[in-house]
Amino acid sequence: MLRVMTWNIRTGGRDRGGGDRLDRVVRVVAAARPDVLALQELRDFDRGGLLAEVAGRMGLRPHLARSWFGQPVAVLVRPPLRLLHADRLRRPFHHAAARVAVATGAGPLTVLSTHLNPYAGGVRRAEAEWLAAAVRRAGPLALLAGDLNTLEPTVDHTERLARLPEHYRRRHLRRDGRTVDTRAVARLLAAGLVDLWAAGGAAEADGLTVPTRHGGAEFSGMRLDYLLGTAAVAEVARGCRVVRDDETDHASDHYPLLVELALDPA
Repeated sequence: MLRVMTWNIRTGGRDRGGGDRLDRVVRVVAAARPDVLALQELRDFDRGGLLAEVAGRMGLRPHLARSWFGQPVAVLVRPPLRLLHADRLRRPFHHAAARVAVATGAGPLTVLSTHLNPYAGGVRRAEAEWLAAAVRRAGPLALLAGDLNTLEPTVDHTERLARLPEHYRRRHLRRDGRTVDTRAVARLLAAGLVDLWAAGGAAEADGLTVPTRHGGAEFSGMRLDYLLGTAAVAEVARGCRVVRDDETDHASDHYPLLVELALDPA
């Protein structure tokens, strides 16, 4: 059984003018013991050896994708899971997209970690197109993980958006200022990916990934973090859940999302 987790750790686990949350982040990962970990918002992880130091504390090997305009993302792999390939998608994402392939008994599993544009739905949709193309090339076992900054298409978001200040609410609306912009996730689902959390049939409130008790003024009880798998991955997915406890309450403004896959390392 392989465990895959995705998590936006907010500004590299450190707050400007505030505390260092990296110890909490490391403790959460140690408790969850993912075999593959997709991380977003890795501010300063591309300099000074910080990535290697934190990955070593987690017992993972990191593969970073530097950002075009925002913050790096990464996929980290736990030995002895065998790495077949690692790179980044060479498209101008607002943040980035990292890609690794690992060996399983059912064939290569490709995992992509990404963080879509937080401000513009049209840009998010373009980024989703690039990701859909990458998934098509990946083969039958592919998993897209990350902070997609997009509300799910099948839910009425009127009430939660009404609670937001206007400048945050605009992030989730089309140009007409009324229509909720769910196009990025809708495009990925139309490409054949399966929302692994929604497929489990849990109550909507159980899937909310922002905000935490640490903060998040731009959120109002939303699901912005996703694990989207191909049909073959969905068939072997078990127990997709949001990790909520005292540590994750304060480690970031996002909660981690974790799934188990009935796959054996090869």
